[in-house]
Amino acid sequence: MVPFLDLKSQYQAIKPEVDAAVIGVLESGQFVLGPAVQAFEQSFAKAYGIEHAIGCSSGTAALHLALLAAGIGRDDEVITTPMTFIATAIAIDLVGAKPVFADIDLETALLDPKKIEAAITSRTKAIMPVHLYGQCADMAAIQKIADKHNLIVIEDAAQAHGAKFDGKFAGTMGRMSCFSFYPGKNLGAYGEGGLVATGDAKLAEKLRMLRDWGQTKKYNHEIKGLNYRMDGVQGAVLDVKMKHIEAWTEGRRRVAKRYQQALGNVAGIELPYERPGSRHVWHVYAVRVDAARRSEIIAKLNEAGIGTNLHYPVPVHLQPCFKELGHKKGDFPAAEEQGDRELSLPMYPEMTDAQVEEVAGALKRILA
Repeated sequence: MVPFLDLKSQYQAIKPEVDAAVIGVLESGQFVLGPAVQAFEQSFAKAYGIEHAIGCSSGTAALHLALLAAGIGRDDEVITTPMTFIATAIAIDLVGAKPVFADIDLETALLDPKKIEAAITSRTKAIMPVHLYGQCADMAAIQKIADKHNLIVIEDAAQAHGAKFDGKFAGTMGRMSCFSFYPGKNLGAYGEGGLVATGDAKLAEKLRMLRDWGQTKKYNHEIKGLNYRMDGVQGAVLDVKMKHIEAWTEGRRRVAKRYQQALGNVAGIELPYERPGSRHVWHVYAVRVDAARRSEIIAKLNEAGIGTNLHYPVPVHLQPCFKELGHKKGDFPAAEEQGDRELSLPMYPEMTDAQVEEVAGALKRILA
């Protein structure tokens, strides 16, 4: 059996540290924000060269907070990719703005900078690139376009903890950047969690108020805010995991390299591309197969005891909840091809070479 993800083995490896940290929070009685969250925010900021790290309740909350702090609201437009998890577009919708899509570069499955300017209108206020699967979007090209049109860049770095573009960490290139700590992420909580990073002290102050009912102190509400606070237990767990994230990232990179070696010359499969000068952290190992055979391949892999997933079979512009945008099949052909053909293989740092070979061997037999 090769599961798609194995969170239990990771927990067993750090069980004494995690158990002690969680018990410390339980004994302290400080279950919402508090010292454990503050310690994690400091650890995260130090590791990735971030000036201000504001922990919150989920990755979606982080996106929502960043858009609110940027002052984006009704009738504004935010350009993003249709090949992403639904939360990216939902967060834009939550502030009353309109998600406007630009197609992807099929080589990387990331937002294509060459498609952005055609989507800009007088209502455009921001660009929200998504660092999909663990690889950064082309931030240099995107920032150049944003500067030309006086737009804010907000990174959706939910899948990119520790990823780099031209030597810069994800989370340090946009005006604000948003992370998710959903349990399956490279840096995952034992529940929900998120974080907004920024180098702007005024924005950081506003974000801290927004996540905590707009308070500057208890019962003193300067602005209208939300209950997007991070739990103390999640802060404690994440702070423990910060000590291991670099080793886990290297583990993922090792697994990806083994996949590339094992599947590099196999007909019927396209392997993911790591852009030169980037550091891919392989949240997802996303291959492409023949759309007509994908269901068959998944079924046969599952029969062989190998877990799989799809990221993401229906691009956001074709989701029923966004039918009011009026999009149809064919509007973003690269994203639609990625959705039709993408197949996620098992990927976690604890995978052994033997497990990678088992997955690769099964794929070779099926494709042959």
